[in-house]
Amino acid sequence: MTDWRPDVLGDGYEQLTYALGDDPDGQGEVFATLVRRTWTEAEPARRAVLYVHGFSDYFFQTAMADFFAERGFAFYALDLRKCGRSRREGQTAHHVTDLAHYDVELDRALATVRAEVPDGPVLLSAHSTGGLVLPLWLDRLNRRPGGSKGAGISGLVLNSPWFDLQGKPWMREVGTVVIRGIGRVKPFDVMKLPFTDAYGSSLHVGAHGEWDYDVALKPLNGFEVTFGWLGAVRAGQARLHRGLDVGVPSLVLRSDKSRFARSWSEEVDRADAVLDVKQIARWAGCLGDAVTSLPVPDARHDVFLSLKEPREAAYEAVDTWLRTSSLI
Repeated sequence: MTDWRPDVLGDGYEQLTYALGDDPDGQGEVFATLVRRTWTEAEPARRAVLYVHGFSDYFFQTAMADFFAERGFAFYALDLRKCGRSRREGQTAHHVTDLAHYDVELDRALATVRAEVPDGPVLLSAHSTGGLVLPLWLDRLNRRPGGSKGAGISGLVLNSPWFDLQGKPWMREVGTVVIRGIGRVKPFDVMKLPFTDAYGSSLHVGAHGEWDYDVALKPLNGFEVTFGWLGAVRAGQARLHRGLDVGVPSLVLRSDKSRFARSWSEEVDRADAVLDVKQIARWAGCLGDAVTSLPVPDARHDVFLSLKEPREAAYEAVDTWLRTSSLI
């Protein structure tokens, strides 16, 4: 049924490639990649978790996979089309003009997970832009017969989800009109944004961080942002702001503060250097169903890549929520 092969993460990880057909945005054939942490009969999986990365990102967080495996979850992560392992030569990194394009690989990944763990519920988890993509997909899934729960989904964990565009309200309103206008006419045009590698440098072992990952797949200064892609994000955020119904309980984690900077400093290590955490708090209730929204003091943008103390606090928050929600 499936053709799993060794993954770049080495022993204990395998990947499965989905051929998705022609790119709706005209960049050839597109693919998605499902990664799984292997398990043995000695550690049977009673449930599963499916994780989705953010922008300028891909799955490499094996400590997160271990955390869920220790709690009886079979762990899977999806590198979306044109992202990470899935990007092909000549394709613009992460570029889509409609976030609903991702429904194809999300549906296929869920089907694979359900086939491999047929009797267990599936927890969804996502970071940053993935934290916008998943709720939008879940809202559409919840409108199908049986809804999200009928599809086997048990809950949703979002790690610093991108719920709104940074900046003052008038800038967001005027800027969005411009972004979407250019995006419709010249979707591949690149936005001129100030250079910053503050966040990337706080993470990578080759700079000021402790995490070893492929900077070709996750550059320290991020990938270029296209008008078409950002227009798709703004459309998705507008849909979120009108209110979704994901159909399952959610946990939303964020840092307790933001710190925007062009270059690394010690302050960047203890704040979200990418998103405005107040916006995350403001819009969390738009997910529908039961929502638990928690700040993690001194956390980074990816709370699970924070310094040791806030990282442990983030994992403890997930563990507590899973237990109190009867998900483990």
